[in-house]
Amino acid sequence: MTPDHELTETRLNLRRLAGARVGRIVYTVGALPAVLPVRYRLDGDGSVVIHAAARSQLVRAVSGALVAFEAGEVAEDGTGWSVTVLGRADVADAHARRAAAEAPVPETLPVTIRIRPELVSGRTLPDADTRVA
Repeated sequence: MTPDHELTETRLNLRRLAGARVGRIVYTVGALPAVLPVRYRLDGDGSVVIHAAARSQLVRAVSGALVAFEAGEVAEDGTGWSVTVLGRADVADAHARRAAAEAPVPETLPVTIRIRPELVSGRTLPDADTRVA
């Protein structure tokens, strides 16, 4: 694949992500994989932005960690797309840093998790007539 082709694919994948609203964040808890469906938005720089409660397990687990994020759409006929973003997650709020330090912070105070994309990949799901096992 040429660099120009990769850039085009990345842009297409980011456009697809921008059009969806629910995805899944994949992270680890105690060295075991965890997957959580979340609402998100795509920021102008391609970062995936998620809001969570400051004292949530998600915030504690992903702050500074390498995570995966996936979103996609599948039609009734099985066609669709899936895009995966790999990158480091940063909790972009002073309240979350205080919560991680066990300082008094309301449990439900919302904070922002930002996943900066290091690798973006996508897959198109073809219709049933062109599927390959």
